[in-house]
Amino acid sequence: MRIVSLLSRARKGGINAQPRSYLSCFSKATNSTAISENVRTMSSKLTGSNRIKGTEKNIWVEFGKLAVENEALNLGQGFPDFKPPQHVIDEMTAAVASDNHLMHQYTRSFGHPRLVSALAKLYSPLIGHELDPYKNVTVSVGAYGVLFCAAQGLINPGDEAVIIEPYFDCYEPMVKVAGGQAFYCPLRPTKTGQVTSSKDWKLDPKELESKFSKKTKAVFINNPNNPLGKVFTREELQMIADLCIKYDTICLSDEVYEWMVYDDNKHIKIASLPGMWERTVTIGSAGKTFSATGWKLGWAVGPEDLIFPMQILHQNCTYNCPTPVQEAVAGALEHEMKLMDQPDKCYFYSLAKELQPKRDMLAKIIKDVGLFPVVPEGGYFMMVDTSGLNIDLPDDGTDDPRDFKVIRWMTKELKLAAIPPTAFYHQEHKHLGENYIRFCFIKKDETIAAAGEILRKWANSLKK
Repeated sequence: MRIVSLLSRARKGGINAQPRSYLSCFSKATNSTAISENVRTMSSKLTGSNRIKGTEKNIWVEFGKLAVENEALNLGQGFPDFKPPQHVIDEMTAAVASDNHLMHQYTRSFGHPRLVSALAKLYSPLIGHELDPYKNVTVSVGAYGVLFCAAQGLINPGDEAVIIEPYFDCYEPMVKVAGGQAFYCPLRPTKTGQVTSSKDWKLDPKELESKFSKKTKAVFINNPNNPLGKVFTREELQMIADLCIKYDTICLSDEVYEWMVYDDNKHIKIASLPGMWERTVTIGSAGKTFSATGWKLGWAVGPEDLIFPMQILHQNCTYNCPTPVQEAVAGALEHEMKLMDQPDKCYFYSLAKELQPKRDMLAKIIKDVGLFPVVPEGGYFMMVDTSGLNIDLPDDGTDDPRDFKVIRWMTKELKLAAIPPTAFYHQEHKHLGENYIRFCFIKKDETIAAAGEILRKWANSLKK
């Protein structure tokens, strides 16, 4: 069809728009084989770049679609089924309804002035460094966009990057598209049993250092970790920091779940450790902070030498984020900062207090049906060990890991959706995640209860 279409255009005179070299090819062609070869040569250019090959697969597309098609209860993707705090919504309403016409026009490319000022004020004491809102802060389209700016703006072709597993699945393709080569070091479980904790998953110091070399440009760390929920201790962060300093490496610290920490655990910013400010980019998210993932606004703070290249990348990519969203988030941050000495009222802290009972509720449900939860220290995801599942999984025609098959079965047969953790591992370490599934618990209590009913009904059916 493509050949016929091109030939038809040529016969109608459209070929005149083609470069002279193509004209000569067509004019000298004496048979259909020659014409076909020339058209094939032309068409070979109508393709994507080689650097994106191998990055096509995306679990969010497949499993989001699967959940919708099967009308499944979705404990897969990480978004709340409740609204953000009312004052956050009010800030957005006020921004859009403002008499200031500039609320509807482009704002500063690297971040709305009011927003970057609020972020500098918030993070300066947390990191222990006085931030310049215009030099040490940048904003992009979600933390996803910020990570893209970091990878493309800081990693050169041929550079190496260390990625700690499990990792948010965009790290790997972003390094690849930047022309870098990734090396992977997994957190490994050190304990088994009916109930374990994310703190039981640890890095091997020797294994981690073996991934570093003189070519290592960056290390990616997600703290608290998605999907595991691990909150890295000061000692674990110091181990990573020591390697960053030893090998002169940038640390890209994805901390979007920074406020969601449970029990007596404490979130520590690796940028606050000695010698780490000048080599760390700390990444945050308005969507995660205010339970508004659809607002798609993220930020990074760090030294000017690292932030400026990210600003340039953003400038030449999306250029700008929506002004009213930035204005609303700025107002929301200012509101919360005034309440930080009142943990019960400040959403930075109260959200974690709201989520911890939900975590415990889901963990109990998991135990009651004979599965094994990995209780998270932070974030809003829970890994669940399904190795004890007594089911015959149908052949789904793929060679995907076991967790993919379990979730496809569960979504279709039980009408309950989850996410496969092996998507957060490189090929060599997927075995570490294939006996788990990931549930999200930033949901209404009735949603978690409904998931419990589905699982209990299924568990009871196995006893008959």
